[in-house]
Amino acid sequence: MTRQKIQIKKIDNIAARQVTFSKRRRGLFKKAHELATLCDADIALIVFSASGKLFDYSSSSMHELLGRHNKLPEVNNFCQPLFQMEKSVCANLREEFAAKTKELRHMKGEELEELGIEELKQLEKLLEIGLNRVIETKDEKFLKEIEAVKEKEALLTKENQRLRNQVRALNRDEQEQQAVGVGGSSLGSKSITSNSSSSPNPSSQDCDDISLKLGL
Repeated sequence: MTRQKIQIKKIDNIAARQVTFSKRRRGLFKKAHELATLCDADIALIVFSASGKLFDYSSSSMHELLGRHNKLPEVNNFCQPLFQMEKSVCANLREEFAAKTKELRHMKGEELEELGIEELKQLEKLLEIGLNRVIETKDEKFLKEIEAVKEKEALLTKENQRLRNQVRALNRDEQEQQAVGVGGSSLGSKSITSNSSSSPNPSSQDCDDISLKLGL
């Protein structure tokens, strides 16, 4: 069987009303204690009965919690202008973003039908200015690339000339060494020839000695 829901309305019977108040108050305080324990929340409850009797529950200090509650309007009053300012700034940023997005579409040639003659003239002028800036930037980069190529060409030419000078120096040294070698061999052959011609002939000396002996 399903449990019937009790209709929430004022209990006319005073005794039943007091019993219900006592039970529900204890249940309310128990739930508040469980919520404070499970969720580490600061909870303060203040209950007045129909007769004006005070009942209260506090998870910590009731005085501190009431003090925090009383300061809350001041915090709200301080934060409210900041919130309004942030809201206004966000709205302005959204409007500016929408305007820039539409302007970008127009510059891309989209949604031009919604523009009037004056707006189209302004867009044309804006595009001309942008195109001139693009051309100037392109020319500057092109000139910089040409200067870089010229500098590289000058460095390569200088390096090539240095290598040529080294090759010429090596060839000159090699030729000088070959010339020195040929001159030394010629002097050696001349010395041998002069030595052989200046030494006496042994056979002629022997003949002279024999002639002298026969004459004796």
